[in-house]
Amino acid sequence: MIGLRFAAIAGLTLLASGAISAKAAEVPDAIAVTGDVVVLRVHAEGAQIYQCKSDNAGHLLWQFREPVASLFSDDVTVGRHYAGPTWQIENSVAVGKAMARSRGATARDIPWLRFDVIEHRGGGKLQDVSAIQRINTRGGNLEGRCRNVGVLRGVAYSADYIFLRNR
Repeated sequence: MIGLRFAAIAGLTLLASGAISAKAAEVPDAIAVTGDVVVLRVHAEGAQIYQCKSDNAGHLLWQFREPVASLFSDDVTVGRHYAGPTWQIENSVAVGKAMARSRGATARDIPWLRFDVIEHRGGGKLQDVSAIQRINTRGGNLEGRCRNVGVLRGVAYSADYIFLRNR
């Protein structure tokens, strides 16, 4: 639990210091969505949660479990992002399925992704969203061996999420 709190505090400290930029970046072809309209763009600060598990060969490795992040628009918390992967803004929920990826800027950065929305709940801002892009990632990657099955570790990350709908 202390590791998760540290990860969240570290991410917020980086945001406040200006080390993480929420500026737009060019979206790689691999995750591009053509013909759709941008509904909303938010910035996320949080942690990617990993769990120590055994692979098929019996090696203990860090395996991705879930994201935990707050979503911001104009410096105001507007929602959250969590397992599913799920995005919730007010009473509006979108659940996605990762469909395409592009590498992050460094080995420490989680990949940029395109999600197709597979489920909606509630009305509101996300009710017509058909795709979500994760871009401008910083941090969040954890690879390699671990020592104790079941141990959790949070790694601070930030990203921008772009919510799109069909024209």
